Amino acid sequence: MDRLLKIREKLSQKGLDGVLITDEKNQRYATGFAFTDGAVLITRSRAFLFTDSRYIEAAEKTVSPDIELRMFGAGKPLPALIKAELAACCIEKLGAEEMSLPHGRYLDLERRLGLGLVPCQSIFYELRAAKDEDELRSMRAAQAIAERALDDVLRIIRPGVTERDIAAEITYRLLKHGGEGNSFDPIAVSGANSSMPHGVPSDKRVEAGDFVTMDFGCIKDGYCSDMTRTVVVGGATDEMKNVYDVVLRAQAAGIDIARAGVTGAEIDGAARKVIADAGYGEYFGHAFGHSLGLDIHESPAAAPSAKTPMPDGAVISAEPGIYLPGKFGVRIEDVLILRSGGCENITRADKKLIIL
Repeated sequence: MDRLLKIREKLSQKGLDGVLITDEKNQRYATGFAFTDGAVLITRSRAFLFTDSRYIEAAEKTVSPDIELRMFGAGKPLPALIKAELAACCIEKLGAEEMSLPHGRYLDLERRLGLGLVPCQSIFYELRAAKDEDELRSMRAAQAIAERALDDVLRIIRPGVTERDIAAEITYRLLKHGGEGNSFDPIAVSGANSSMPHGVPSDKRVEAGDFVTMDFGCIKDGYCSDMTRTVVVGGATDEMKNVYDVVLRAQAAGIDIARAGVTGAEIDGAARKVIADAGYGEYFGHAFGHSLGLDIHESPAAAPSAKTPMPDGAVISAEPGIYLPGKFGVRIEDVLILRSGGCENITRADKKLIIL
């Protein structure tokens, strides 16, 4: 497997004999298999997946022959099985995910395995920052599902519908069209509530003249989609139209320079300048975007503090916004794949201001 080779290259670079993977998303990245509990051990020459009776049959059907399966359970505790393979492979320097493991479990594993663990979560931050073609295929599929759901949901938005109604319809339509679940709890906020970037859907009913902001995504083959559209019910004031136009122009400015080799701060800055020049700088408080993949928020980000060049194959959101407290907010979000010569926008949904 190509990913095993990439992980082994990282082990060599960091002077490690192996890495113990307990984070479920990193396990899926390494093996292609999704399950709860268990662990994955990758050494310079061998790879093991430790699971229990609930998942062993599925693992046998799914996992590459390059990965050896070990089943733990009654009389075969997981740490003991891992320790046996560490001894067989002569592992002395073992990496572990210091950011994912609770501190107590980290210490307990060191005690049970009989050796100190070396923090190396950065291996997976670095590798997962650039998506391969299999990952991109899943992300395109997840995005297509989200856009089909949006088309359906737009048909139910009218005065009298509650924000909860809209959020529930989003979830139903994502599942209906093939999603495995939500990437995150959908955001559906209207009127003055739309000024809260991460507002929680409430029993507020949509009124004529309201902006409705919907931020949502689904999971397909373990990978996330993410999109935001802001629509208006009945009609928009000149101020609403102007703010929407500024956000759309800001997003276009960020997309125009988004490519591998450019820093996240530069991408964010291009969009932020448009909003600041229009007089709304203080009302854009979050970053232009974030990476996504197996998790809805991954590294690297398109943010003012992101000074590292984006890698080829990075997938980031493009989601500037303006939020006027007590009045309304606007956010427009697409998803981009970054390449050395530019970016591919995998979001096809229309971005003109939709009046329902």
